[in-house]
Amino acid sequence: MRILDEVSRTLNEYLLVPNLTTADCTPDNVDLSVPLVRHRLGEEPAIRVATPLTSAVMSAVSSPRLAIALAQCGGLSFVHQNQSVEAQAAMVTAVKRHKAGFRFSDINIKPSATLGEVAALLASAERDVAVVTDDGSPHGLFVGLISTDDFHPRRHDLGDSVESRMRRAADLVTAPPTVSLSEANTLIWDHRLDVLPVVDDEGLLHSIVLRRDYELHKQFRNESIDADKRFRVGAGVNTHDYRERIPALVDAGADLLCIDSSDGYSVWQADTLAFVRDTYGEDVRIGAGNVVDGRAFRYLAEAGADFVKVGIGGGSICITRDQKGIGRGQASALIDVVEARDAYLRETGVYVPLCCDGGLLTDSHMAVAFALGADFVMLGRYFARFDESPAPLVRVGGQFFKEYWGEGSNRARNVTRYEHGGGTELAFEEGVDGYVPYAGSLYDNVGTTIAKLKATMISCGATDLPQFHDNAVLVPVSQQSFLQNTAEIRLRDRPSDTGR
Repeated sequence: MRILDEVSRTLNEYLLVPNLTTADCTPDNVDLSVPLVRHRLGEEPAIRVATPLTSAVMSAVSSPRLAIALAQCGGLSFVHQNQSVEAQAAMVTAVKRHKAGFRFSDINIKPSATLGEVAALLASAERDVAVVTDDGSPHGLFVGLISTDDFHPRRHDLGDSVESRMRRAADLVTAPPTVSLSEANTLIWDHRLDVLPVVDDEGLLHSIVLRRDYELHKQFRNESIDADKRFRVGAGVNTHDYRERIPALVDAGADLLCIDSSDGYSVWQADTLAFVRDTYGEDVRIGAGNVVDGRAFRYLAEAGADFVKVGIGGGSICITRDQKGIGRGQASALIDVVEARDAYLRETGVYVPLCCDGGLLTDSHMAVAFALGADFVMLGRYFARFDESPAPLVRVGGQFFKEYWGEGSNRARNVTRYEHGGGTELAFEEGVDGYVPYAGSLYDNVGTTIAKLKATMISCGATDLPQFHDNAVLVPVSQQSFLQNTAEIRLRDRPSDTGR
């Protein structure tokens, strides 16, 4: 037995002390870009993102829709592995079909469908326009568009066909597959379009370009894209069926893999990493974890992990600490693992990025994590609150919430992540099933988070994350300081900003 001579501390127990803000510390000069994979010091990493936010490997969080939205904002999603190999690969493929600015058409309907059917489709997808193809497929013969502006449920018979109210292809502006994004945007603005269908010589639909995406590109100029301008996407894997799952995900186009486990300090993760290196060399990138100390980091780094996730039991939906008595405060874990990462860099000249996974309840917690040395963060609850997450939107007591469940809950039954003796069922839960307050659009919220992180770095005299870590001054928060920070006042009522 060994007892560590320290207190297990959370991110909430630290504050940043401001440094001198110099003239070059402006929001436009702050660079939040980070490497996601290991690389030699001085060399450019194979994968870098402009926004250091990733979405958790969770069925309540990382859908293709959210993955596309987050990639547009410069981050990266990890599609969950608690499903069949075929289903997960299909999700990855759905994201990779999208080029920056060019969307795979995912809301499609036949002309023979009824107005009631298209109304239900648009409502369930929270969209306002559907593409009409002869067979209702995303690459069928393009015959028109129909939007919520083309009919009204109280004025038109919902039993009428889509064909009766759609705008026909012959009357619409379209573009050939050879069109550039710049040319497509010119057509959109010159003809005042919301949707530009991209159609080949045979009339088959290839993709669509949306006016909304142009505006998003101007807001988020650094999408996460590959060499072919397709959105980047990650995928979770496990240590059981990796010999079948990993090749399928690689074939589907996954940019980055992550071994999804509550405790990553195991020979099973080393075996999985060895399989990837023996099969693909450095062509396939894969992270590992989760860990809470330097020993575990060193083990996974030497086994070939491209990044290492830090955190056990610190997630808002996780009860591993209560159930198994293992874990560590997220701040303490980061401090230890960052020290091990920096030692590994000094010895080998190889930098292995760290992902802070858990214990991040506020944007200020993210700032503290970056100051302590995390390269990027992985978020579950944060993204589960948004329109783009796959979880249902529900109304409870007059307020809107999104359903949210942990992978260790009976609802998820993610046995490959939480191994309890090798059975096919969870012996006990390590996650809960509940609700999180609905927060609206991912785009708006990520924009706010980015603005806050930049403001914090400016106050600390930093214009990039390595500088922020090197120069950060942190101080533990006493109980009295904490109480002062959270003193209660009754706030004035104000209109809801959720639009509901």
